[in-house]
Amino acid sequence: MQLSLNTPIQYVPRVGPVMAKRLEKLGIHTVEDLLFYVPFRYDDFSLVSPVARVQAGETVTVSGTITSFRNAFTKSGKKLQQAQLTDETGTLDVIWFNQPFLAQILPVGTQTRLAGKIDWFGHKIVMTSPVHEITKIEGSHTSIHGSMRSFSANQIESLHTGRLAPVYPETQGVSSKWLRGRIAFIIQQCIQQVIEYLPDSIIEEYGLIGIHQAIEHIHYPTDPKSATYAHRRLAFEELFFLQLRAWEERMLWQQTNRSHQCKTDESEVSQCIRSLPFTLTNDQQTTTKEILTDLTLPYPMNRLLEGDVGAGKTVVAAIAMYVAYKNGLQSILMAPTQILAEQHYTTIKSFLDPFGLQIGLVTGSIKTESARLAWNDKFDILVGTHALLSSKIKLERLGLVVIDEQQRFGVLQRGILVGKTKNGKTPHMLTMTATPIPRTVARTLFGNLNLSVLATIPDGRKEVKTWVVPKEKRENAYEWIKKQLNETGGQAYIVCPLIEESETLTSVKAVKTEYELLKSIFSGMSIGLLHGRMKPKEKTTALDRFRTQKDAILLATPVVEVGIDIPNAIIILIEAAERFCLAQLHQLRGRVGRGRIASFCLLFTETEDALTLKRLKSLETTHSGPLLADLDLALRGPGELFGTRQHGIPDLKIARWTQADLIAQSQKAVKALTSADPTLTSFPLLMEKLKNSTIHAAHQD
Repeated sequence: MQLSLNTPIQYVPRVGPVMAKRLEKLGIHTVEDLLFYVPFRYDDFSLVSPVARVQAGETVTVSGTITSFRNAFTKSGKKLQQAQLTDETGTLDVIWFNQPFLAQILPVGTQTRLAGKIDWFGHKIVMTSPVHEITKIEGSHTSIHGSMRSFSANQIESLHTGRLAPVYPETQGVSSKWLRGRIAFIIQQCIQQVIEYLPDSIIEEYGLIGIHQAIEHIHYPTDPKSATYAHRRLAFEELFFLQLRAWEERMLWQQTNRSHQCKTDESEVSQCIRSLPFTLTNDQQTTTKEILTDLTLPYPMNRLLEGDVGAGKTVVAAIAMYVAYKNGLQSILMAPTQILAEQHYTTIKSFLDPFGLQIGLVTGSIKTESARLAWNDKFDILVGTHALLSSKIKLERLGLVVIDEQQRFGVLQRGILVGKTKNGKTPHMLTMTATPIPRTVARTLFGNLNLSVLATIPDGRKEVKTWVVPKEKRENAYEWIKKQLNETGGQAYIVCPLIEESETLTSVKAVKTEYELLKSIFSGMSIGLLHGRMKPKEKTTALDRFRTQKDAILLATPVVEVGIDIPNAIIILIEAAERFCLAQLHQLRGRVGRGRIASFCLLFTETEDALTLKRLKSLETTHSGPLLADLDLALRGPGELFGTRQHGIPDLKIARWTQADLIAQSQKAVKALTSADPTLTSFPLLMEKLKNSTIHAAHQD
């Protein structure tokens, strides 16, 4: 069978349906997927040495003949494999642990290469647990690699020894050694089918190597420098197309959607702003101007408003809603939870009630006059949860859609809101998030959106004093909390990462178990309970009790991360803090520090890992969400950035979000290319690749 890049992986020789199922867990479905499945590091077996010259501490490759092999047992009863490898200079002892099957693979007489570390074992030098690569079996006249065709740029005599050997992300039943063999095979079979999509001008300007050389050298580099060049080329291309897709989405949005072009009366806007009980920060003023400018354009706004905890996103959205109202248009604000929807409703109503707007609240559990306003299309602003998606709600004059914590809603849900308008025009879109996003990530991902950032905290908000509390200081911390609450009359949150005990996470505090324990620790104080599995009415009751100070302490899961604004809460204690990313911890910390009393965040942890403690302690001195997001990216990596995968941040297969220079270069390349040729007419291959990647992304969504 002639393989192509689109051939399902199971049809590659020596794969089959069983291995194909395993490879799917690694995201490998086709020959092309395997070709671009890149290693995350290399084992350096490039030092080739005669047996007589090996030294303890070296990692080397030796070649010779197996002259002895036996299975034995250690004093503790573990299976031990002992062998000897002989070349023309001498004999080397070799040991493996718990691999008795090697006796059949490496019988006496086998010619092989071994690569591994030389160490002391007892009183003699041995090679410990090496990788083996057979070159000839006793009685056979054919070299195992004798039939391997050489690569165009990189002849390979061995896959596993005597070189930089690639190490790949693995899964059960799929080893790096197995992957090397299959990847080498498909490089030989299919490398010429890979198309060079990047224009020559970009390759030359940014000093990139060709695509074929990059694929060969990412898997089988001749030296560390060739691996670096290969990774840079493939990472650049991945980032380039990510940003080119974002550019295409922006162009498509602007070309295919018509907006309600609003007129802004500066005197009316100024009057609205003057009526607020506070002065806007510089960030809020700048962002408001950006949004109001968007509202005047012939195509609809598509802007992301990123605001640090307490930075005042809601008031900016309220001003935009007021301008929409003055243009005879309706606005909707959709929030992911009833708690957050209720808070937005209260805030917006307090800002805009004096101007006579009809403002309604619609959630799944609220059936009031607000619902009738919505069903009869008599509202100016409607705040709500997923209930806003109901077909009963009429939106004849919808001009502005605001979505808070937008990553918690799917593309389909956002599309339903936008599609509700009946007049052929697309409403302006303002999406908001309190999740701190690293600058490099935002620059790449949101190329299809205009981005505004509120980084300045309004006057009156105090920095929350933060401490990492080790297990030996736990009891003292409890006593300190009691004292603070009794002296100030303040309240406290205690956050646990799980609802119930987990067999696999026995060290993690569970909120239901902790509830019983805390009742004895804080005897005499009323403790409330709040978690995601409670019914909406139960959540509202728990929150109302805390808001009205009937409960001194609210024990909760991270459901309190978003939307709870209780100024009398002055302490937040976070159990198993190491399980949260810095962005989550920062958002949780933002639940306190909203009143006049000094507030505190206590990060409880039992970890002794130095890197984890360094990460947590950064919260003691850093109070900027964007800075913490950048730090988390550097210390913890992209996989842990947002705590869970629900935030819509895609996995990069090759590039890394920490490669700020490469991100900037690829962005510059896209900007220059699209400015010179906005239709990409001169680059048909680019257009083909862009079309295919867009279709693939749509299928993933």
